[in-house]
Order: sequence, then C-alpha cells, then structure tokens
Amino acid sequence: MVVTEAAASRDATAYFRKARPWPTLVTVLGLGYLAWVVFWPDNIPYQSLGPLGPFTQYLVDHHYKLLLYGYWLAWMIHVGESFYAMVLCKRKGITDSQAQLLWFLQTFLFGIASLSILITYRPKHLKRT
Repeated sequence: MVVTEAAASRDATAYFRKARPWPTLVTVLGLGYLAWVVFWPDNIPYQSLGPLGPFTQYLVDHHYKLLLYGYWLAWMIHVGESFYAMVLCKRKGITDSQAQLLWFLQTFLFGIASLSILITYRPKHLKRT
C-alpha cells in the first residue's frame, strides 16, 4: 500500500509522492528533444524553432558526438539517481516494496524532479519505549 504525504505520519514505511508537474515537464521535454536531435536529426524543422533551431543545427553539424555522449550520460545519471533513491528509501524507513519501486521508476524517468522530493522528506520517528 502506497501512502500519500497526508497519511505519511501514520505509515512512513510506504511514503510516496508524485513529482511536481513543471520540473517533470522540463525533464521530459529536455530528454525528448535531445533524443530527437541525437536519433532523428534529419527530421528536425530547424527553421521553425526560432533561435533554438540554428543553435541545434550547429551542434548537430559540428558536435554530434558530444550530443550523443551527453544523451547517454543523462540516462546514466538518471540510473544513478534511481539507485540513490533506493538508498534514501532505506535510510528514511520506506520499506514498502511497492513504494520503493515507485520511487525508483519515477526517479529514473524524471530525475531530480523526483529525487528532490525524497531528499527533502523528513519522516517522523516515533520513540519507542
């Protein structure tokens, strides 16, 4: 059972919160545009992209390897962030396997937009006597 932030104080072991929409949108559009540039550079309407068009065309024409390596580096960073999310889940007492899987997948797809929520999460530790 995955718990929202409101119920997190009752069951911190299953805490999960969806990433905020704007950082998520920026990540998706950025990685999507980079994938388009790297894998289908001939299909990009450079003239229709305003100032981004000529800049992108220059990068494709003169620094394609940099774009390609940058694309794969971005995904490797997302993988690293996902594994770090698992470490944070354990440190913060999120032991529910479904919540951990959701944190892993969300962080893999959206990166720091998701990881920042987990980093700032402060579970309420109950003192046991």
